[in-house]
Formats: sequence, C-alpha cells, structure tokens
Amino acid sequence: MNVRDRVALVTGASSGIGLATARLLSAKGARVALAARSKDTLDAISQEIPGSLPVPCDVTDPAQVTAMVRLAEERFGRIDILVNSAGQGYDATIEETDLAQFQRLFDLYLAGPLVAMQAVIPAMRRRGEGAIVNIASGSALMHLPGMGAYAAVKAALAHLSLTAREELKDDGITVSVVYPYVTLTNFDRNTITEGGGGEEPVGEQPGGSFDYLPHPPDTPEFLAGKIVEGIERGAAEIIPHEWMKPGA
Repeated sequence: MNVRDRVALVTGASSGIGLATARLLSAKGARVALAARSKDTLDAISQEIPGSLPVPCDVTDPAQVTAMVRLAEERFGRIDILVNSAGQGYDATIEETDLAQFQRLFDLYLAGPLVAMQAVIPAMRRRGEGAIVNIASGSALMHLPGMGAYAAVKAALAHLSLTAREELKDDGITVSVVYPYVTLTNFDRNTITEGGGGEEPVGEQPGGSFDYLPHPPDTPEFLAGKIVEGIERGAAEIIPHEWMKPGA
C-alpha cells in the first residue's frame, strides 16, 4: 500500500516508536490520527504534524478504543492504516509475576489491539483494502529470564496478528506484526519491575551504557522506517535485523 493520501491511526503516538511512525507517515503524505493517554502531549505533537488529529485514549478501555476509531473516521472519513503501538514494559520472574499486572498486559497488548482491529475491519472490508500493524517485541522470539509475562503476551499478539492476516487476506486487508529490538525510547524508564526482575535489564544501564547488549540499540526512527516499509510491501512479519530471525 502506498501511504500517500492515506489515513493512519497510530496508538502510542505520544513518544517512541509510535511517535516516530506517525511523523514518518505524515512526512510521506498520510493524514494521521494520534492516540495516547496524555491529551496535553498529543495536543503539542498535533501542532507539529500538519493536519493531524489528537485523540486521547487509554487502549485498555474497550469503550475508549471504539470511540477513538469513531472520532478518526468522523474527522477523516475513513481509516486506511491502523498501527497498534501503545505499550508499557513489565519485568518480573514467573514466580513474582503479579496477576493484576499480567491482566493489564493482556488488556494493553491483546484486548486493546483486538478491539481496535474489530472496529476498523468492517469499513476496510467494504473498501476492499486496508493495513493493520501490531507492534510485538523481539522478546517474543526468545526466552529471557524476567520477561516471561511480557514476552508471552507479545507472542500471543503476534499469533493473533498472523491469524488475522490469513482470515482477512481475501478482503484486501494486510495484517503485519513487528518485532522491535531494544530501542532508544522512554520504554525502559516506564517499565514496571517486580522483585528482582530479570537477570539483565532490557534498556539502558545506569550511566548511559548499552555495552551489555550484543548489538547497539535501534532508534525509533529506524523502526518507523521498517514499519512504513512493511506497510508499503504488505509484509507479514517485520523483523528489523537478520540476526534476530529464528535460526540466524
């Protein structure tokens, strides 16, 4: 799908990968609806991105997700591209995983994207085209101590996405899943940690060092480029680096 003159709805658009993706889509000629919890932040960003629509939304609330889609459709007339990028990290061993936090991960990474997909699919089907992108995690491809709950939900999102891709392929709707590597965002700063957490952190170490990582972290702009490229070519799985692929 050529993104020029398309309408894109991006969740998690107040920072990180979501914001970088919204900026790039706009730069390539798309009109963008920006969704996140912080109204003030979205209002400021909307002044930067020409013609964008700020839509405050907590994606763990199905009613707010449905309203988010409706507002975007009322403003732009349609939604051609949905990017589910809202998220928060959770670092805990299996033994110390808090059930309430695990439920929140489910609502954030599975229920929220599912409701958003269900809201945009009927109109996309009527037009015979659409693109949906769900942001999973590279951790879904690995077994990292301290990230079991987070990785499990992200792996479930990937499975949900690829199943939807098969179900919707005859309707002209492409569904893609992205597996980001460690990225230079506020994600780690906002990660909730239970007890001792994992054996190693998933983000920046004190003092600004990423020396523990086998490869340097990516920038949000790099990931945004991969995401938009994936939309343009209708990719099923967007894995940023060859060395991340299973068996590499």
